[in-house]
Amino acid sequence: MTPLSAGTTAPDFSLQNQDDQPTTLHDFKGKKVLLYFYPKAMTPGCTVQACGLRDSKTELDEKNVVVLGVSIDPVKRLPKFIERDQLNFTLLSDEDHAVADAFGVWGEKKFMGKTYDGLHRISFLIDENGIIEHVFDKFKTKDHHQVVLNYLNQ
Repeated sequence: MTPLSAGTTAPDFSLQNQDDQPTTLHDFKGKKVLLYFYPKAMTPGCTVQACGLRDSKTELDEKNVVVLGVSIDPVKRLPKFIERDQLNFTLLSDEDHAVADAFGVWGEKKFMGKTYDGLHRISFLIDENGIIEHVFDKFKTKDHHQVVLNYLNQ
């Protein structure tokens, strides 16, 4: 697994959102996009991470940043996550992990002595022209939003 790096053009994609509507990266041209990959909706770590981003929406809006969360969850699971945790950003379903593959975040993982393929928790800040500006790959779920804001405020 080799995630895309800063300076690379982000691959465009089309994924279904929580309302089962197609969403593309190109839809957000002219804005920065925080494309964050998370393993599974409504799990403890993913919930903490999502709620941190939810609570940072005003600051992210001020920086012209749109948040898009991507997981391999089916579309029907996403509205439940949004409703339960009052999320205020778009979630996308990448069930076949094609977008995760394109961004280099699908690969071998280890958990409790087992090895399997899965989605790695990595975020990409994509600039207004579709270029990856920064890759966030070292953070704790509870600090993810702050790491992003710190980068944006430097």
